[in-house]
Amino acid sequence: MSDQSKWPKWLRDDGSVVSCTEKVKVMTENFDELKQIAQDALEDGLLMEVSEAQMRKALHQLVDDLINPYPVDQTSNKSE
Repeated sequence: MSDQSKWPKWLRDDGSVVSCTEKVKVMTENFDELKQIAQDALEDGLLMEVSEAQMRKALHQLVDDLINPYPVDQTSNKSE
């Protein structure tokens, strides 16, 4: 099982804490998996003689390029 304390306390846009145990569990599992995949990619790149700095920059760029499919203007129109 993962050490949940290594990830941040998850917050909503209004600053309130996401406290649902299942939601926190899913976020923890997702981030544990992402970390392992990123670690594997970094190690593979280094073994193939890619610059560590370039690998880190590429991984940062990958995160920066993620697209939010739920923009605020759409989520505020959800019916309860």
